[in-house]
Amino acid sequence: MKILYKNPGFEHSIDSIMLFQTDNQTLYWSDALLYFYPQVEKQEIAKLNFEEKKNYVSKVLYDVYHKEIKKEINEKVNTYNNHFLKHKDQIEDALSEAFDIDTRTIFNDLVGNITMNPIGPRFLKEHYFDIFYKNSERGAIGISIHEVIHYIWFNVWNKHFGDDYNEYESPSLKWILSEMVVESIMSDDRLSSINPYYPRENGGCVYGYFQNMVIDGKPILETIDQYYRENKIHDFMEQSYKYCLEFEKDIRCHINEAEKEGL
Repeated sequence: MKILYKNPGFEHSIDSIMLFQTDNQTLYWSDALLYFYPQVEKQEIAKLNFEEKKNYVSKVLYDVYHKEIKKEINEKVNTYNNHFLKHKDQIEDALSEAFDIDTRTIFNDLVGNITMNPIGPRFLKEHYFDIFYKNSERGAIGISIHEVIHYIWFNVWNKHFGDDYNEYESPSLKWILSEMVVESIMSDDRLSSINPYYPRENGGCVYGYFQNMVIDGKPILETIDQYYRENKIHDFMEQSYKYCLEFEKDIRCHINEAEKEGL
């Protein structure tokens, strides 16, 4: 397993940002742009169609990138790469144990694109993910472990269930479960000790709306964690997904309400 961090350029940043500026996105996702870039005016962007939004955002952020951010991203390429290599062995050891496979033999072509996008999408089939440039090298490795867990989770999941990778993206229940299990896997000291966002008091390594979600009278992450600690990986996948299917309506209701409220 290896991650190569790089600067994919301004156009990639804009394309990445615009993934979360479509008409069907909730405030939880779309408002991150406005929070980190006050140069983008909410009233202005709200009245534009998608192509107009993209042109507007590109125009507003062009100088921001080239005059303020490009140099920092280029510097962080080396910082991120060096920091990951420093901790690569312990990450592989922890994840090999968690997933009961040798992670040194898989995903040696992952790319971490350092971008302007405050939200970091990941692309399972293409083996790359985006990471916000404002992260320190410690923050970057915390985010990266989260993403690596997704790649390995769905690799193991797919081999076990034989389903389709197209089922693994938002808003599918399989995607929702994959986002919840990260905290339990991350709790291994070899991972949590190098993740500045762990534990929850430091921001958490899963979305906030999972951290306060209560299902059937119990915090959902406690239930997921119990399943994780009591089962081998395949049994854990089966049991936790069965649980999510049983309470899917409640889970989605909680997420929908949280996303409507925005950041």
